[in-house]
Amino acid sequence: MTPDVLLVGAGDLGAAVGLRLADLGHDVLALRRDAAKVPAPLVGRSVDLTREPPDLSDVRPRLVVVALTARPRTEEAYRATYVDGMARALDALAEPPERAVLVSSTAVHGSRERPDLEDETTPAAPSDGPGRMLVAAEEAFHERVPHGTVLRLSGLYGGSSTRLLDQVREGRVSDPHRWTNRIHRTDAAAAVVHLLTMPAEPERLYLGTDDEPAQMGDVAAYLAGRLGAPAPPPADPEQGHGKRLSNARLRSTGWAPTLPTYREGYARA
Repeated sequence: MTPDVLLVGAGDLGAAVGLRLADLGHDVLALRRDAAKVPAPLVGRSVDLTREPPDLSDVRPRLVVVALTARPRTEEAYRATYVDGMARALDALAEPPERAVLVSSTAVHGSRERPDLEDETTPAAPSDGPGRMLVAAEEAFHERVPHGTVLRLSGLYGGSSTRLLDQVREGRVSDPHRWTNRIHRTDAAAAVVHLLTMPAEPERLYLGTDDEPAQMGDVAAYLAGRLGAPAPPPADPEQGHGKRLSNARLRSTGWAPTLPTYREGYARA
C-alpha cells in the first residue's frame, strides 16, 4: 500500500475521518501511540509525537489530517501535543500535501456576558493556557502548510460519551443560562472529509458547529424529558452568556449537518 492520506492522530474522531476516506478509495496511514488501536483498513504506525518525530521517509501523502488529543487539559499537555507534536509530524514530511486540515477547537473563542453570533472573522480570545496553545498550533500549522485549513470544532458529542446524560440523570446541571455550541461526531468527521475533497479550494478557517446554539437549560430540559429525569432549572435568555457560533461559512461550501440540532443528535438518548 502506498498511502495517499496521513492521519496525525487517530482517536475517535481521527479514525472516523480515516474510515470515511478509506470508503472513498483512499489508502490511509495513521499515526498513534499504539498502532494496534488503529481500525482496519487503516494502517497504523506507532509513535509518541510528544517525544519523537515519526519516520515518514516512505510516504508522500496528498492529504493530511491533524486530529490530535491532549490529556490532561493543561497548557503543558496542549503544548506538547498540539504544538510540538504536530510540528514534529509535519516537519517529517518530505513535501507539503495538496490539502491539509487541522482540527482545532472553538475553545479559542472567548466567553461573553452578552454574546453576539460569532463567525470566522471574530478574533480568537482564549481564556486559558490550553486555548492559547491551540492558537499557537493554528499558527504553526499555517507556517508549515500555508494553504492548509483550520477547522475549529465546537463541543463534540455522540459515541461513547455520556457525560451530559449522566449530569441530567443525576440533577447536576449547573448554569442553565449559558449558551452552548455542539456538533455530533458524525457531522464533524463528515466536515473534515468534505474540506479535504470538495472541488473548490477551501478557505483558511471554518467553524464546525451545528445549526442552533442553545442554552444549557434548554438542552438539559429536552434530555430530562427523554430520560424521565428531574426537570433542570429553566434557561433565561435575558441571562444568557458564553458564546454563540455560526456555521454559515462551512455551510456555504455545500456541507450540512445531518443532525442539525441537539434534538436530532440526542433523539436516541
